[in-house]
Amino acid sequence: MDVFSILTMIGGLAMFLYGMHIMGDGLAKVSGGKLERILENLTSNPVKAVLLGAGVTAVIQSSSATTVMVVGFVNSGIMKLSQAVGIIMGANIGTTITSWILSLSGLEGDNFFITLCKPTSFSPVLAAAGVVLILFIKDEKKKDIGTILIGFAILMFGMDTMSGAVKPLADVPEFTGILTAFSHPILGMIAGAVLTAVIQSSSASVGILQALCVTGAVSYSVAIPIIMGQNIGTCVTALLSGIGANKNAKRAAMVHLYFNVIGTITFMVIFYTLNAFVHFDFLADPANGAGIAVVHSCFNIFATLLLLPFSRVLERLACLTIRDSKTEEEPEEYKLLDERFLDKPAFAMEQSFHVAAAMAEESKKTLFTALELLTDFSEEKAQKVSDLETVVDHYEDQLGSYLVKLSRKNLNSHDSHTLSIVLHCIGDFERISDHAINIMEAAVEMNKKQLAFSKKAEGELKVFCDAIRDIVNSSYDVFINQDLRKAQMIEPLEEVIDELNQELKKRHIRRLRNGKCTIELGFILSDITTSLERVADHCSNISVCVTQVREDTYDTHSYLDSVKNEDSGVYRGLVLQAQEKYMLP
Repeated sequence: MDVFSILTMIGGLAMFLYGMHIMGDGLAKVSGGKLERILENLTSNPVKAVLLGAGVTAVIQSSSATTVMVVGFVNSGIMKLSQAVGIIMGANIGTTITSWILSLSGLEGDNFFITLCKPTSFSPVLAAAGVVLILFIKDEKKKDIGTILIGFAILMFGMDTMSGAVKPLADVPEFTGILTAFSHPILGMIAGAVLTAVIQSSSASVGILQALCVTGAVSYSVAIPIIMGQNIGTCVTALLSGIGANKNAKRAAMVHLYFNVIGTITFMVIFYTLNAFVHFDFLADPANGAGIAVVHSCFNIFATLLLLPFSRVLERLACLTIRDSKTEEEPEEYKLLDERFLDKPAFAMEQSFHVAAAMAEESKKTLFTALELLTDFSEEKAQKVSDLETVVDHYEDQLGSYLVKLSRKNLNSHDSHTLSIVLHCIGDFERISDHAINIMEAAVEMNKKQLAFSKKAEGELKVFCDAIRDIVNSSYDVFINQDLRKAQMIEPLEEVIDELNQELKKRHIRRLRNGKCTIELGFILSDITTSLERVADHCSNISVCVTQVREDTYDTHSYLDSVKNEDSGVYRGLVLQAQEKYMLP
């Protein structure tokens, strides 16, 4: 085997790993977060957990990705540790699908259908179809399917290249000598674990082992210990993802490790004990791709059947390893923004939107509590407004940082639009809570100085506050439900609120001239109405942002001009309705 054969093998390995990577990414994008939602909404039934874990992993072709997602779910508090155990077991079964697909390359025979089933026969067709979908089709879902097809073709081409490059190793005595050393169970396990820990994919390391089988120098006595070690090595990814997570998330990673370690030790002890008495003749036979797939599947199914009844024991072991501390806090809602989800952008975007919706509700609650202070003041409510505003600020910090990271990921058009909307709107939610603080401070000042508006001014302010509550509720519905129809109602109401603000100021000046109001109360009233009018402006911003992003138009001034000057008269009709509804007494 010369230098060029080694370079060919390295190139084949690189293409194999890259093909597996882009195929997994394509599968994740096509799922659009649906697979993750299935896991998130999982029931506590352990059998269902195993089946779902196996199914999701079979689709996304990575037990590491599934396990890392589960660690993220547990860390964010949307999944219990007991639910995670079954999924982790199922993920180990699901990952064996890859080895079965790769084993197709070892099919032999001249029959047309057998030849057709070989990846070398159909992967060029898939590659051509993938190129057509990517280059000539505009639909993003179909482009993602094209990515999957291209990824699979590259994976299989890399596998074939790698197999061809290592085939001459059969005649190299040194290579055969190294593999003979790996027939020792302990050394084989260590080799398999180290290889898988380095490339962080048991599917990929099993594929490499299958490629080596074409040399004929890999016997089952060598392959079985390596496969066992590969199952342990794949735990490294989950363990790394647990760094910086809460205790339950770290326990989920430990469950993955314990499952594979206990399963491997038990399998090896039983297998080699039986071999001491029965002497399995097949251990000396050369392994092939299909045989490795069988061993891989049998081990993971065996380990799951063995340990599923003892899932509580695994959970307890993890809890004993990672002990509770009195200082640990319960997970808060913003922990849904787990960085582990960034590898699945569609799901990360959905989580971000849930958090943004929670932020919107907190912001609305801040404002409405502040409005209550104007008619029913209490120190507790004033403090609540201050506390809620701090929470909203924290939401904005967390969401802003997370969305910036998410924006660097490969998002489809729908998620890209959603990200733009959320990123723009969280600033408006935060500013609305800031204006609530201004209103609260005005109420505190009035209470401290024992000031009160006249009955006339109170009635006018009540109408103004009712209009503000309605525009806030409507604009938040527009954001949360992406309701473009309701968005048409916002601008007419915002215009009426501007008119109310001006009219309240005029009426106050008249009362001031007639000696029915004081300058000090006038300043406070002006502060309140100005804050309320700016809240309406932010509601308008939210509505315009949702409408423009969804319609792919980004000129706010032109949009507002076109809405207000449309010929149909719909806008003026809505303004008149709002004027009648919010007529000052």
